[in-house]
Amino acid sequence: MATRDFAIRTEPHVANLVGLGKLEFQAEVFGDEFLDGYAKVQDAQALLSGNKDLSQMDPGTLRSVYGAMREFLASVMTRESAERFLRFEVIKGGKMVAHFRTRGQAQAKADELGPTARVEDKSMQVPDRTLIELLEWTTELYGGGNDRPTTPSSGSSRASRRAGTPGKASSPSKASTRTAGRSAR
Repeated sequence: MATRDFAIRTEPHVANLVGLGKLEFQAEVFGDEFLDGYAKVQDAQALLSGNKDLSQMDPGTLRSVYGAMREFLASVMTRESAERFLRFEVIKGGKMVAHFRTRGQAQAKADELGPTARVEDKSMQVPDRTLIELLEWTTELYGGGNDRPTTPSSGSSRASRRAGTPGKASSPSKASTRTAGRSAR
């Protein structure tokens, strides 16, 4: 009977945003959870329709794309990190009444409270390039690009030794290769 150990990550993944602090991501994310969130990101990105010049894009379209990326990232973060990363506060009478992870939910609450209530975006401000890097990193972590934990486990095997001994001889292919345009003498 064969036995095989599988490493299951139990510690959160950590993204250190220098100058902003650390964000923790769930140790493991299950397929549907990841795929549903990532599908929303892809749907939003499809709105860009291959347009490389973002300065020519409709601001509402760009906002929806970046919003979908932020919502996806928050969905795979630990609760504490998600609360810092994506936060919309409902303010009434100068005091925070409630907070939400989506602008839509916050606006619905503000509408319910009346015309003096407003929504303030208190989300962590992250440069666009960093937002995209975080998206790529989480896709590798949870989407199969990295099929094992990022830290060594006690069950991990060691790297194989290289066969033979390193030599000092030059490569025969380098010695016999002609340079284009020169004739052999």
